[in-house]
Amino acid sequence: MKNRSSYRQLLPFVQPHWQTIAQASACTLVFTVFWPILASLAGKMASFVGEGNVGALAQIAGLGVLVFLAQKAAQYGQDVLMAKAALAIAVDLRKYVYSHLQHLSISYFETSQTGDLTYRLTEDIDRIGEIINKIFHQFVPCVLQLVAVIGYMIYINWQLTLAALIIAPLLAILIGWFGEQLRRFSRRSQNRVSDLSALLIELFSGMRLVQAFAAEDYTLNRFAQEAERNRRAKYAAERLKAIQIPIVGFLYSISVLLLLLLGGWQISQGNLTGSRFVSYLAAVAMLIDPIGLITSNYNEYKQVEASVDRIFELLAVQPGVVEQPNAIALPSVTGKVEYRHVSFAYQAAQPVLQDLNLLVAPGEMIALVGASGSGKTTLANLLPRFYDPQSGEILVDGVNIRDVSLKSLRRQIGIVPQETILFSGTIAQNIAFGQTKVAKEIIQEAAEIANAHQFITQLPEGYETWVGERGVNLSGGQKQRIAIARAVLLNPRILILDEATSALDSESEALVQEALERLMQGRTVFIIAHRLATVRRADRILVVEKGQIAESGSHEDLLAKGDRYARFYAQQFS
Repeated sequence: MKNRSSYRQLLPFVQPHWQTIAQASACTLVFTVFWPILASLAGKMASFVGEGNVGALAQIAGLGVLVFLAQKAAQYGQDVLMAKAALAIAVDLRKYVYSHLQHLSISYFETSQTGDLTYRLTEDIDRIGEIINKIFHQFVPCVLQLVAVIGYMIYINWQLTLAALIIAPLLAILIGWFGEQLRRFSRRSQNRVSDLSALLIELFSGMRLVQAFAAEDYTLNRFAQEAERNRRAKYAAERLKAIQIPIVGFLYSISVLLLLLLGGWQISQGNLTGSRFVSYLAAVAMLIDPIGLITSNYNEYKQVEASVDRIFELLAVQPGVVEQPNAIALPSVTGKVEYRHVSFAYQAAQPVLQDLNLLVAPGEMIALVGASGSGKTTLANLLPRFYDPQSGEILVDGVNIRDVSLKSLRRQIGIVPQETILFSGTIAQNIAFGQTKVAKEIIQEAAEIANAHQFITQLPEGYETWVGERGVNLSGGQKQRIAIARAVLLNPRILILDEATSALDSESEALVQEALERLMQGRTVFIIAHRLATVRRADRILVVEKGQIAESGSHEDLLAKGDRYARFYAQQFS
């Protein structure tokens, strides 16, 4: 039952392409019909060979050539149309899965392996597309060929056919058992490949650290262990297939020998002529390839079932942050933000925010300071709904953010993270990230505000300069200014800054700080602060401690108070 249900989940992706599949199936039927005709022509040729009738042989041979040509034309149509449908189904499935993943909560990606997700979206879906192609382009034609040819064999001599098929149930049971074992081994193998892929991504992204700590031998050992686990899993599956082929082949050979013995006996009894037995043997020969392909395809069918399960495991994951069915679009806001009795925990027993209340006026600059783990970043991350609080509510301009669409909410919140993420593409594409058809003049204006225009124009291709993976060919300050230009282009009313200057040299910091000053003008700003310069300019400083706002006030007021902020200032900034 499980076998059928796994593939049944693919039906919604197959149905849109039913017309192409129907056309391919029509070609398959035409292709199949010619097999009994060819077997019959073989028998007739055998009789004319015995008579020495060359003219009749030539006619039969010419007819056979025409039949072959027609059959191969039908086969071409079947193969091309099914490849077209299978590739389209794979693309639809890949887009659907990626779209689903994009809507999952940030917490899911924090606990998932990137390599595993990548493998599922690439290799697993490719395997599904290939098996769909093979089911219609090989498996179904082979089954139809078996039905047509066996029907013809029954027509010639049903007793002989019945005897030949005695071993068939045993073959079917063996193939089914081997297929189920292969599915289990294949699932284990694919999990190992995912683990290996995840490890490689981890090692390549951290290669600078590997070399800095002279840890090449250590990481090579980790890689070798994972590669060995992958080898053992694959070898187990290959060994099982190696056992299956000779067993099935032996049983098939026994059935052929039995067939020859019984055929000779039928001829001796006058129940079968020599020419019809030749035709019968030709039909039997036509069973060899389809039986082999059905066995091979069934094995692959069971192996790919593991890929189907892995894909629908992803689709079964539900997002932690869900948009309301009747969510409204958040109109342009002034930037008033309110937290009402907000409590949040990543794990139930470890609360991060506890009954937090906060009112931020439009255009107010708020600095969040406190020890690591105090809840500063979490407080900011709740605003664009990367997470939802367990209790309480957050309002923007008096509207509960749970009642508005995620896109309309996040379009009005700009984020400049501490670690800038750039994507492969041009600098212009990175500045305009998430937006289409942005005029070059607008992109340049945003870059000028972000103090990025000057260094961009000095690059070989200017705004069309290609940015390597994660922006490795740019300095930290340059990447930060591109991130600021990206936020400028979004033109949000609310801005979240995870102190963007904490890892920069003095010159870069000055340029970035100047760009941030321009960006913050007229906006509601939340700053997760690490440096005194940003903190002192804030309208209000919030000291976050154990998930609550322990102190609130200006820099001078809090220093004069001589409590938590004063101690924090002395430890961090003096």
